[in-house]
Amino acid sequence: MKYTLNKFTLITALLAGACVICIDADAQTEAASTTAANALPQVDNDFVQAASMASSTEIDASKLAASNSTDTDVKSFAHHMILDHTKLTVQLKMAAPHGVVVPKDNSDMTLLDSLKPLKGAEFDKAYISKVGLEGHKEAIAAFEKEISDGQNADLKKAAQKALPTIKEHYQMAQQLASKKGITE
Repeated sequence: MKYTLNKFTLITALLAGACVICIDADAQTEAASTTAANALPQVDNDFVQAASMASSTEIDASKLAASNSTDTDVKSFAHHMILDHTKLTVQLKMAAPHGVVVPKDNSDMTLLDSLKPLKGAEFDKAYISKVGLEGHKEAIAAFEKEISDGQNADLKKAAQKALPTIKEHYQMAQQLASKKGITE
């Protein structure tokens, strides 16, 4: 009798496990179809792409400043940009809905390629103008658009949280440009 009870227990356990697997498979199918049916709205997708490109470009261009600039003010600004934009990238990835890929490195290669051959004061002027001023103006516009038009609550919240930092960077770039005699 003990043998039969164990066989019965085993069969019951196997059937219960099979039911759990069936339920889990149904839940995964439902989740996948829900995700596919609720793709990220274009405005939010555009924001993810623009924000990740802005930060990635800022980080890569600021790394160039370490070797191409001889100015301590420019190098200090660049170091600050690397730290802050690395944090902003992490915050963006955390805010992105499950299944939305935030590009790891989608820098503006045209911009970076234009900076690579430059050295010293020539690099500083281009870096401050293109990355510090123009780059942050574009980033501010992208973040403000997400705040006003975005449909994903987590991305809107991330944009609201990050916008003051982006605006601070723009002010820092304006001060640096003024100090170095660079006009917008």
